[in-house]
Amino acid sequence: MALFRLGIATEKLHIIKGDGLLLRPFESRDFEPWAALRETSRDFLTPWEPTWPGDDLTRQAFRRRVRRNDEEIARDEAYPFLITRETDGAILGGLTLGQVRRGVAQTATLGYWMGGPHAGRGYMGKAVRLMSIYAFANLRLHRIEAACLPGNMRSIRLLESAGFRREGIARSYLRINGIWHDHVLFARLDSDPAPAPARNLPAPS
Repeated sequence: MALFRLGIATEKLHIIKGDGLLLRPFESRDFEPWAALRETSRDFLTPWEPTWPGDDLTRQAFRRRVRRNDEEIARDEAYPFLITRETDGAILGGLTLGQVRRGVAQTATLGYWMGGPHAGRGYMGKAVRLMSIYAFANLRLHRIEAACLPGNMRSIRLLESAGFRREGIARSYLRINGIWHDHVLFARLDSDPAPAPARNLPAPS
């Protein structure tokens, strides 16, 4: 895995490369492929995500998203990344290391989504591993937290395989698809043993 910080204006652009993937911040040129993937994946993602705003897939809303993301990175508040395939640059999904707490906590919360056409191929497992290494090595975090719905067995298996440990149940934790749901809480510490390597990815179709 390679970690890069490239100077852009007054902020630093963080890029993570490894396992055939490139994790990078959003750019304006990403709008069309990002919006197309989100639209194609709407039914696949709806049961697991907050309700989308009515203008979520518009170019104007995307510009606001890019600007907000850049500001959050510059302020060390959150690190929203796209997951892209290194060979062709295709957008596969996204993940965010958000709610960064410094001081005595040194903690952040991990969230992620995968485009429906790319699900089940091992991409997200590799991306979460890369993000965890980045968080501990580059951002000097002590703890990464994550949560998922109790019925989302795919996400539970992903987190466990990425070295996260189950810590309990949070009642009515997040409002998903318009309804408050309990969530299973997971966390990984910088002192936890590294997980076993993710399985190999199949060749792109």
